[in-house]
Amino acid sequence: MSAALLTATDLSRTYGSRRGLFGAITLVRAVNRVSFSIAAGETLGIVGESGSGKSTMGRMTLGLEKPDEGEVRFIGQPIPFAGTPAWRAQRARMQMIYQDPLGALDRRLPVLKQVQEPLDIHQLGDPQQRLLRAQEMLTRVGLSPEQMGRYPHELSGGQRQRVVLARALMTKPDFLVCDEPVSALDVSIQAQVVNLLVDLQTELGLAMLFISHDLRVVRQVSNRVAVMYLGDFVEEGDADDLFAEPLHPYTKALVSAAPVTKRSSSHQRIVLKGEPPNPANRPSGCSFHPRCPFAMGRCKVEVPVLKPVDQGLGRSVACHLVEPSASAIARPA
Repeated sequence: MSAALLTATDLSRTYGSRRGLFGAITLVRAVNRVSFSIAAGETLGIVGESGSGKSTMGRMTLGLEKPDEGEVRFIGQPIPFAGTPAWRAQRARMQMIYQDPLGALDRRLPVLKQVQEPLDIHQLGDPQQRLLRAQEMLTRVGLSPEQMGRYPHELSGGQRQRVVLARALMTKPDFLVCDEPVSALDVSIQAQVVNLLVDLQTELGLAMLFISHDLRVVRQVSNRVAVMYLGDFVEEGDADDLFAEPLHPYTKALVSAAPVTKRSSSHQRIVLKGEPPNPANRPSGCSFHPRCPFAMGRCKVEVPVLKPVDQGLGRSVACHLVEPSASAIARPA
């Protein structure tokens, strides 16, 4: 893989939450010292339960939210402050696809005008060139000339998501953040949009940060996958290797719950006990230990560090039960 296009180092983000008008402020750590890099043309998939910090991390990579700690570099340079001219100029090369296409579109404007809008904002080409490019991009994502003149509410969910994708690609970005881009769509439409996204990525050489709770979709689009739990990366590695042999107990549970067309006789669903802890009251030690079926005394007091596992797979795991030279979790006696 080529040199990193985007690098995030020790990203952390904490929010203040107040109960009632005069209640004390409680600090909620949404992302906790997360680091990763993405090369040109590569897709890093991020999976985890709701509330794990995936979307917050995605917004920080684009500069939409400022990290409390750490930094993001794009092509070797720090992300400029949001709202500045330098940030606006850089956003032409970094775009985002949101979960709700109807919420991401202006209901007062025809979709052709909205797809053309990024070129107007960044003053790319003359008016005629912008119009022709918008028509070309909407055609590429599968919309007919008749549909281009419609308003968002006149299109189906899948068609609206295609419009959002076309708009994100208008400025020929190098990097795309996809935040649950197909979760609001029917399963059959999901497949069409995902296949379209993969084809366009291959054609345009896009790098992507793909955020989803749907492991099937993440496996289809990603080169590497990182698993988040309560703001931390607990496992990271090659997508095929991680899904074939998950090492962290949380990853094992997620993979066991993913729908498959045919299960082997040895397949066993792992059901986690309880709900994810309140991020405002994180457990001591490993944040996963209250739900882990293999937790031991060390897990309750010592925070595990994400470290490489010596298997030649580029895998990293944050778990006291995974030995550096092992290929499976060591079970306590």
